[in-house]
Amino acid sequence: MLGLKPLEQSAESDETRAAVDAVRELVVSTLRDVRRLAVELRPAALDDYGLVPAVQRLAETFREQSGLQVDLEAQLGERRLPTEVETAIYRVVQEALTNIFKHAGAKRVSILLGRKGKAVVTVVEDDGLGFEFGGRRADALGLAGMRERMALVGGTLQIESTVDGGTTVVAEVPLP
Repeated sequence: MLGLKPLEQSAESDETRAAVDAVRELVVSTLRDVRRLAVELRPAALDDYGLVPAVQRLAETFREQSGLQVDLEAQLGERRLPTEVETAIYRVVQEALTNIFKHAGAKRVSILLGRKGKAVVTVVEDDGLGFEFGGRRADALGLAGMRERMALVGGTLQIESTVDGGTTVVAEVPLP
């Protein structure tokens, strides 16, 4: 933005001023997008309040943007999960919702956060189109990224999907 000031001041024609204004608008828009992405990577709600409130906010934002019905059930108890586990689970839910929005054609989404013995289990389910495994696109990094996030915290990721039968993503992380 600072570098545009001298260009703006030295612009002699309306055409040049218009071009500088267009670049300024692009820079402002890009900065806004970068800030939004930074917040989505590790939202303040995750640090300040924990996983459940952060996923509640994520689900509400998804509901507003997609128009889909989102049901959230959280039974994690009062004790906070380790930071790296909260982040990994949040990102898996976020990626699952992104995939649902882009590809599923769903009407309804269900998110479950719970404990099973000494593990935390996350289930994201939709009633969308589903997909066949094996027909992966070269640019489909979302599922691989979810698996990697789970592996980094000692967890597992299972995906069940049938064509016209929706998709279920199950992430499980053992806790100390």
